[in-house]
Amino acid sequence: MSLGLTRQRAEELQREYGPNVIATHRVTAFDVLRRQVDNPLLLLLVAAAIVSAVTGQAADGAIIGLILSLSIGLGFANEYRSERHMTALHMRIQHTAVVWRDDRPIELPASELVPGDIVELKIGAIVPADGDVLESRDLEIDESTLTGESLAVAKLPSPTTAGWDDGSKVLMGSIVQRGSGRFLVTAIAGATQFGSVVRSLGERVPVTRFQSGLSEFSALLSKFAGALIIVTFVVNIVLHRPLIEALLFCLSIAIGITPQLLPAIVSLSLSVGAHHLAERKVLVKRLITIEDLGNVGILFTDKTGTITEGRITFHRAIPMDNSSPDLILRLGLLCNEAVGVAKGKPEGAALDVATWLAPHASAELFRGAAVSDVVPFDHVRRMTSVVVCEPDGTRTVVVKGAPEAVLARCETVSTSDRMVLDQLFTDGMRVVALATKPTTSDHITGDAETGLLLRGYLTFLDRPRADAGAAVQRLGDLGVRVKIITGDNGAVARKVCGDLGIAVADILTGDEIDGLDDSSLAARIDATTIFARVSPAQKARIVRVTRSEGTDVAFLGDGVNDAAALHSADVGISVDSAVDVAKEAADIVLLDKSLSVIADGIVEGRRVFNNTLKYVLMATSSNFGNMFSAAGASLFLGFLPLLPSQVLLNNLLYDLGQMAIPTDRVDDEVLRRPAAWDISFVRKFMLTFGPISSLFDFATFFVMLVILDAGHTEFRTGWFIESLATQTLVVFVIRTRRTPFFRSHPGGFMWVAPIAAASIGAIIPFSPFAKRLGFGGLPLSFFAILVAMTMLYLALVEGAKMLFYARLGRPVAPGRSDHELSHRHLHRRAHRFVKHEGPRALGLPSSHGP
Repeated sequence: MSLGLTRQRAEELQREYGPNVIATHRVTAFDVLRRQVDNPLLLLLVAAAIVSAVTGQAADGAIIGLILSLSIGLGFANEYRSERHMTALHMRIQHTAVVWRDDRPIELPASELVPGDIVELKIGAIVPADGDVLESRDLEIDESTLTGESLAVAKLPSPTTAGWDDGSKVLMGSIVQRGSGRFLVTAIAGATQFGSVVRSLGERVPVTRFQSGLSEFSALLSKFAGALIIVTFVVNIVLHRPLIEALLFCLSIAIGITPQLLPAIVSLSLSVGAHHLAERKVLVKRLITIEDLGNVGILFTDKTGTITEGRITFHRAIPMDNSSPDLILRLGLLCNEAVGVAKGKPEGAALDVATWLAPHASAELFRGAAVSDVVPFDHVRRMTSVVVCEPDGTRTVVVKGAPEAVLARCETVSTSDRMVLDQLFTDGMRVVALATKPTTSDHITGDAETGLLLRGYLTFLDRPRADAGAAVQRLGDLGVRVKIITGDNGAVARKVCGDLGIAVADILTGDEIDGLDDSSLAARIDATTIFARVSPAQKARIVRVTRSEGTDVAFLGDGVNDAAALHSADVGISVDSAVDVAKEAADIVLLDKSLSVIADGIVEGRRVFNNTLKYVLMATSSNFGNMFSAAGASLFLGFLPLLPSQVLLNNLLYDLGQMAIPTDRVDDEVLRRPAAWDISFVRKFMLTFGPISSLFDFATFFVMLVILDAGHTEFRTGWFIESLATQTLVVFVIRTRRTPFFRSHPGGFMWVAPIAAASIGAIIPFSPFAKRLGFGGLPLSFFAILVAMTMLYLALVEGAKMLFYARLGRPVAPGRSDHELSHRHLHRRAHRFVKHEGPRALGLPSSHGP
């Protein structure tokens, strides 16, 4: 009987059922364009421009349409490019399954599974479809994501076809907690139980605090804009201004105030950051995670591969029963879950593989012996047990595992045995203990793992990673405390840290953690460097308690026992070689398991946050002040201070001047500490610097009306040039807390873009299009006054900035809500079964408003 589908039959079924994905995330150019114009104010402005054209002001309507098209096109080009780049990165993260096709197991993308496939399951795998269990080797499945049941469910083959909860079914999205097995696929994609649950939740994933902050900011400006344009419109009507002209003007002001370019700035900043990280072998599954990474204050990491090389090698076998080292090695080979040994390429747990790669390891050591039963390793027992049938008919239970767990089950353990073990730990050795017990059964019974005889130890080396000490120091300089969470003995971790020059404040064990309530644990976490012999539940609890204290947490892990902690962290980090459940739980996947690249990611996150904040502060100071001035001037002038087309052109050139912000340099001292979003800080900044901008606008009004005796056209021309110059050039002051130019230099195109925008604004009134745009000539004396006023404005803003930061310091992070992680683990797992065929959405506010 053949095993599995033929390739031809599988292709037929794929055409019939489609891909095994619960959603196809396809974002087209039209989708991005739709987001750019998804703003009622903008649509109203378009409608008003059309009415203006129909009623005889065709030129004005055409100009407004052209400027709006350029503005929308600018946002579209940047967002579409960013999202295409993100999709390309995301498609590099592969999700596969081992499937039987044409009588042999092959590894395929999980999206290619079809009903009728036979799929292999191993510990740590995420079940890729619904199905019936065909074979179970102590198979236990964690279905908590779907059922809420915290205990793993044992799975056995059954001839019945009862409901999905009958114990013989496996469900897409559940996790293999223990053992291994094989199942027949019965349902894929949206027909699965998992697909139904995900659809019931909808596609909206929980937003981050950064996204919430951006939405709050948009809402803040929208409220001001709403109140401003209503008052302005009513007063203009009372003053008997033309209805269409007043409406166009007010809507233009509203468009000018709302943060049109914010999504494009954030998209560009994040995509630049993602590109930089990809060059350093860091793949970001969700762009917004880059900013989250910048907020991290504590990094919990496992030891293997981060502060050690991750290349575990066998050191020696140490008998404790006067036998030979080869006999202890033999027991270690018999009690071993590595596969592929016969082919010379053992695979499995690192210590099992390293045992087979020992110089004297050979199947000849146990020729004639057979293993009749196995209880696989799990992170609760921390042991593997087998029954060995010897050639002479005797049977022996062999137990191998963490020394503390094995010794606790031994009948007696001498002081010298423990002293040898303690010295091995002190020397930094990875150690497993071996113990045996005679039996008459071919199976492991309830008391088989008690009353054992200690036989000896196997020791392994995992050398310290040469760059780890410098990486930990660099993270410390960035304000990130590194704490090690390991299933190994604390003394081993202390030795490795000592070799690297990493200071160890305290060590906390899993047993000690169980004796502490959350408040006591929080205090101990703060003073602890190493958490040793901790269980998966304890890892997750450490992360949750730390987060409850208000600190943003990253967790780096790659094993089954790390999944819960990865889900609980603000930022979950795993590696490309990790088990499925760890990669699925992670937000970031490393192609090189190194603390150095995590430090790079944290710097990128803070750069993104601070450059985004520059745009926000610009929008709440000079830009908001200018639009406020325009609205205010229209109330007492006998004419509109700027025509609607001039307001929109001013705003377009301003946006062009800010497009270089994502490439700007960020001062070192800002990168040294986690950043925090604080809407009250933004509000105070707006109320401090917005009036300064308006003050100089009204000073310009005085110059134009009183000193230069300007008419309508000259007034609009002069204020257009002044307002654009001040609101674009002030970025050189606002972009840094240092003294601009002398102690902080702009990076990338930040030198060019604002100056270019201001220069274009000054040239336009003298161009062939000037008359069409409603501009006229100005005397040279105006430009002398303009230079003086601009310099004075920048100096005043610099002085106010120094006083502002001296008084308020850094933004304060808001408190946390437990709701932040609501459904987060389910959405992360659902993301595994989503097919990306185009640019990914960022989940940011609309391009033209909140």
